[in-house]
Amino acid sequence: MKLATKVAAATLSIFSLVACSNEQTTNNTQAGADSAQTTQADKLDTRFVTIGTGGASGPFNIIGTSLAEIYAQQFGVNSKTQTTGASVENLNLLNQGKLEMALVMNDALSDAINGTNNFQQKVENVQTVASLYPNYIQIATSAKKGINSIDDLRGKRIAVGAQGSGVESSARALLSALGITYNDITPDFLGFAEAADGLKTGKLDAAFFTSGLPNSSLMELQQGFDLQIVPIPADRVAQVAAANNIFVEQTIPQGTYGNAADIPTAAVMNSLVVRSDLSENDVYNLTKSFFDNLPALQTAHQAASGINAQNAQQGLIVGLHPGAQKYYNEIGAK
Repeated sequence: MKLATKVAAATLSIFSLVACSNEQTTNNTQAGADSAQTTQADKLDTRFVTIGTGGASGPFNIIGTSLAEIYAQQFGVNSKTQTTGASVENLNLLNQGKLEMALVMNDALSDAINGTNNFQQKVENVQTVASLYPNYIQIATSAKKGINSIDDLRGKRIAVGAQGSGVESSARALLSALGITYNDITPDFLGFAEAADGLKTGKLDAAFFTSGLPNSSLMELQQGFDLQIVPIPADRVAQVAAANNIFVEQTIPQGTYGNAADIPTAAVMNSLVVRSDLSENDVYNLTKSFFDNLPALQTAHQAASGINAQNAQQGLIVGLHPGAQKYYNEIGAK
């Protein structure tokens, strides 16, 4: 009897060890699966995420730089910004495979996919991640110049934006819709910083600073300068919108640049775009990270406060990348 009892006890012990071993194996396998899923969510197929921005002092560059830092830290990829002439150059570089993402104005994006104006052929390797925030057309001048309306720009030296930028594209489109061509003014193709210097020294009569609010170059310029923003009344914006539907009516709020009252103007929406050939997994992760870290981007620049995941599919010029669409479906955004 004692021998039988010992055998039974030994057998039970063996079964217990096997059961524990099987349970541990199952737990390890499940943990490994969970770890693999986590790793997949934190990894990208691409090793590079270069983001095309714009001039060094503009919102595109400030927001893009913050986003690149987030991507580098979160995904361990080589993520950086490329300072460019902005939208037109960004879209050409994207189409050439030299950028993965870019911030662009919708006027340039519309031209790109249609192969018009600054684009000799259609840009096809581009899809949208998100509609962002409005770029306000801010026509800056000195109160001493006597430029109180758009019509007063005739015969003046005007900075219309850097060559190949969305600023220049929208300036030309807006002026044209209002019956003013480059033959009626002396256009200078300057970025924000150079345009601010030109206004300060008196070499320019006015300049287009089309961007989110506030524009840092204008914030600096208003210190010790009699800054005046030329209004674009609602009826003139309607005239422009009838000719080109990328323009919408907006208002520069009182106090933005020390202005005593709201200033009516036109605006063009911005978009975050990506190369179409990036994987669905990559663009899903990049989109999710963008919105997960939106508070940090809004801290980097006030213009990002206009970005909202629930409105990110509105007014699209080109369709969403499947990875971005997957994210919006996941959060129930329409």
